[in-house]
This record gives sequence, C-alpha cells and structure tokens, in this order.
Amino acid sequence: MRLSCWIVTFLLLTVALAAGPAASQAAQSGAPAPHSSQTVGGAGGAGTAEPGHDHLGEILPLWSCIPFAGMLLSIALFPLMAPGFWHHHFGKVSAAWAVALALPFWVAFRGAAVTEILHILLADYVPFIILLWSLYTISGGILLRGTLRGTPAVNLAMLGIGTLLASWMGTTGAAMLMIRPFLRANDYRENRAFMVVFFIFLVANVGGSLTPLGDPPLFLGFLHGVDFFWTFKIMPHMLVVAGLLLGIYFAMDTYHYRKEGAARKMTGQGGVALQLVGIHNFLFIGGVVGSVLMSGVVDWGEVNVLGVHRAVQDWVRDGLLILMGILSLATTPIQVREDNDFTWFPIVEVAYLFIGIFITMIPCLLILKAGAHGALAFLINGVQAPMHYFWVTGVLSSFLDNAPTYLTFFNTALGSFYPGLVEAEAVPRLMTENAAYLQAISAGAVFFGACSYIGNAPNFMVRSIAEEAGVSMPSFFGYMLKFSLLFLIPTFVVVTLVFF
Repeated sequence: MRLSCWIVTFLLLTVALAAGPAASQAAQSGAPAPHSSQTVGGAGGAGTAEPGHDHLGEILPLWSCIPFAGMLLSIALFPLMAPGFWHHHFGKVSAAWAVALALPFWVAFRGAAVTEILHILLADYVPFIILLWSLYTISGGILLRGTLRGTPAVNLAMLGIGTLLASWMGTTGAAMLMIRPFLRANDYRENRAFMVVFFIFLVANVGGSLTPLGDPPLFLGFLHGVDFFWTFKIMPHMLVVAGLLLGIYFAMDTYHYRKEGAARKMTGQGGVALQLVGIHNFLFIGGVVGSVLMSGVVDWGEVNVLGVHRAVQDWVRDGLLILMGILSLATTPIQVREDNDFTWFPIVEVAYLFIGIFITMIPCLLILKAGAHGALAFLINGVQAPMHYFWVTGVLSSFLDNAPTYLTFFNTALGSFYPGLVEAEAVPRLMTENAAYLQAISAGAVFFGACSYIGNAPNFMVRSIAEEAGVSMPSFFGYMLKFSLLFLIPTFVVVTLVFF
C-alpha cells in the first residue's frame, strides 16, 4: 500500500511537471534574475537561488509540494500506526519521498532541477548537519555530576538560563548544552513530556531572538545589512512571550509536582555535590560561535562546486565546525560521554529525516521565492500590515525552513517600501522608518519555529534525546494540538495585540 502511494505520486508529478515543453525549455534557458544585494525589486523572490533558476517557482503548481506533505505525514503518522516499521525503516521512508520528488523534478526540468537539488544539499543541508553534529558532539562531552533535583523552582531557573544563553550561542547550542542536565534533574518525575515541550518552546526557539547568533533567520538578516544589535528591538516581544510561557510552565510544573508527590520521593535522598566535567568543551562551543560569526563578517570570494556557488568563508566555517567536534571527541574521556548517556542515534535520525525534508520542500521554497509571480501570489499580495507579516512569516516558518521564509518577506517589505533602491540604502531605512515590519518578520520567523517538531533545527533533536531518555513525547500532531495551539497561538495573539 505504501509502495503504491509513492508510485502514484511519482507518476502524477512526472506527467504534470513535464506537461508543457515550453515551461521546461524556459526553466533551462531563462534570463538571470538580479541578486537581492544589488537592487530591490517588487514584492517577490528572495534572491538567493542560483541565477537563471529563480523563475522555476513561477512554473511549479502548489501540488508539486505533495512529496513534502507526504514526508510530514510520514513523520506524524508512522510512529503512531507502525512504530516498529518506523524505528527500523525511517531512513528508507525519507529516501523514498526524496526520490518521489527528485526523479519527476529531473524528468521535467533536467539541468535546472539538478542545480536546485545540489544547491539545497551543498548550501543548506550540509552546513545544517555539520552545525548540528558539532554542537551535539561537543555538548555531549559536558557532564553535570551530582544531585540536582527538578523542583518547579529549579526547572524554571534552568529554562530561564537556557533561554538567555540561546541568543548568544544559538538555539541549537543552548538546547544541546541544557537538555541532558534538564532531563537528568527530572528523571524521578512521572510527567516529563510537557517539560520537554516547554524546553523546545523557550530554549530551542524563543530565546534565540535577540542577536543574529541566536537563530538562522536573524543571521541571514545580518548578512543583508541589518545591524547586529538591531534585533534587541524585539526584546519586548521576546520578554512577553518568554514571560507568559515561563509563567504557564511554572503553574503546570507546580501542579504536577504536588499531584505526583514528588517532594516525598525526594525525602531521605542523599545529596551529592554538583560538579561540571568536561568544561574545556566550552572552548569548542566558543569556537563554533566564533566560526559562524566569522562567516558573516568576512568576504573571501566564491568557489563553484558542482555548479553551486558558495562563499569560501562558508566552506572554511564548515571545516572549523568539524574540527571543533573532532577535538572534543579526542580530548574528552569516553567515560564522560557514557555517563552522559551519549549515543549517535539522535543525530543520525535527524540526518536521515531532514535530507528527505530538505529535498521534498524544494518546490515549496521555489514557489515562495517566486513571490507575486508564483502559486502563492494570493498570499504574498495579501501581506500588507505588520500583523500580516508576523503571522504569514510565522506560519510558513513552522513547516518550511525559516531562513528563506524570513528572506522572502524581508525582500517583500523592501520591495513594497523602497522599490528600485539598492539594498545598502533600503535596509537602513527599513530598520528605522518601518521598523515594525522588520520586527514582525523577525519575531514571526523565530517564535513560530516552536510550533512543530520541524520548525527549527534543534526541535527534533531535543525530542529524540528526550525519547532516548525514556520520555514519552507527543506525536507530531499531538505536539501541535495539545501544546502549540493551546499555549503558543494564544501567546502570539497577545503579541499581535500589544505590538502589531
């Protein structure tokens, strides 16, 4: 049954995408589009795709996103309906959906399709996995020994610390550093799933909103001329969201703590002094943060790899991140990682699943980048007020890569207010004259990443680590229905009413 669904999907996409030879010919021989760093056009493309291929998004229909929907549904339903099959074959499922998109895409568009697939693999997926791997590896070498019991007050303090760290070492870095001590402190508690969910909300997403180091969309804005400390302008938004979520969490944790009789379980347990082992790994985390920042402030030219143009400094950054991870492995005793319950499964699971996600979402991103000329024109054209930018950027960031989503609406705002101006002139004016729009785009891209397991890089990793630790985490849809809709969306409504 599953095989037949993939075959039908493949055939439908092949026939539909190949329909209209003029479309295919145009896709391979179209004129290059101007890069966003030169001039600001109308409300539309992000300007980051390879020259000559931006217009693919103008050709693709919305239902070319069927494999992406299938990939998401597989992540959501297989663990519930066929957990044994999913545990042993999730990599094959991911590969099947990737092929279901890649083959008909190649049949229809040939060289242009190959370029897009290579671009998302080399420019997006590989750096994504390298960053996750390095931070996962390094953080696995930092162990908090001793007795730290997760009372509501202690848990609130840990969430607060993680939220503050996220803006300076990235949401991924802060999440990987804090999740194991957080889980270990609460290993005696019965209800832990809601704790991990709020950890994802705060540490893995909301906390990264104050600097370009915190979350990829803000770093992308920094690369396009947004001042490093400008993002402090969304500190009030962040404090409202974090304050509401921390308050809700503390009330829930207190309720469950008393209901479980957790205080009685702690009675008579001997305390062991806290000791932080592997602290030299903080140097490597600093090296990761410094490498990421370096890649955004220097310009060493470009190299062409398999037709994909990438900046030299980006390759250097990736090499440095790998080096930091290797140094951590070489200098940290194996026993420390074993005591930290460190395994490679979470990063392997993320690598397998996200290669399917990245490949199948290519049509979605291309259509989004096409802006007013693509199948989502009705959505792009309807974005007018700051609240529109906040919600549309946010909702799309919940399921698509929030970095290109941010850049799409960043350029939409530039094109709406300053058509024809070079980016170097338009961005400073957007930061001052229409700051509310840029605040809405920035806050939406960062905050809404918490709405699903795939909304931001560390979300799925935290879930996987928690499940390895014995926490029964909610399903893909359970996460959204029981937590995102119940707690996040009302919080975002408050942000909209107060600020937008």
